[in-house]
Amino acid sequence: MTDLDQLTQSLARNLKRLRAARALTLDALAARSGVSRGMLIQIEQARTNPSVGTVVKIGDALGVSVATLLDAGAPPAVRVVPPGETVRLWATQAGSHSTLLVGTESPGPLELWSWRLMPGEGHESDPHLVGTTELVHVTAGVLTLRVDGLDHRLDAGTSAVFPSHVPHGYRNEDADPVELTMAVSVPASAPSPRG
Repeated sequence: MTDLDQLTQSLARNLKRLRAARALTLDALAARSGVSRGMLIQIEQARTNPSVGTVVKIGDALGVSVATLLDAGAPPAVRVVPPGETVRLWATQAGSHSTLLVGTESPGPLELWSWRLMPGEGHESDPHLVGTTELVHVTAGVLTLRVDGLDHRLDAGTSAVFPSHVPHGYRNEDADPVELTMAVSVPASAPSPRG
């Protein structure tokens, strides 16, 4: 089984388990997440590899992190994630990518990411749940961070924190690659079923 197959199987298993634990029907989860019922069925049957945006929307609707949706097993007291076990969620042919390094659910979903953006590339993110916060630290290059329609220039060594329940995105408008580390904190709230 390839890494992608294992990831698809873990996502299918975890989505079914989490949806059942919250007593959400497919229709209710579709309405809450903005992901179609058909796509949810394909994910639960491990017949598709959804986009990172789709996985984030599902996680937000369930009140869990992307790491929890993709986790292949029960978490031990100390979880060590070697470089070969991180999860690359999107990549471009030019070399831009985002990699989920590690995540946890306590006290609320918290994720640590490593990103690389090649010159001229970027990534737009859908708004997350109200109360979600992102922290960004640029380690190389110059990042253009757009939050709710306003651009912010972040040089290497610069950090930023912002509420990410609004439209936001990351762009590299310079000639050198941008590398950054990001933490995403999602509020600890179990969504109540809406039928």
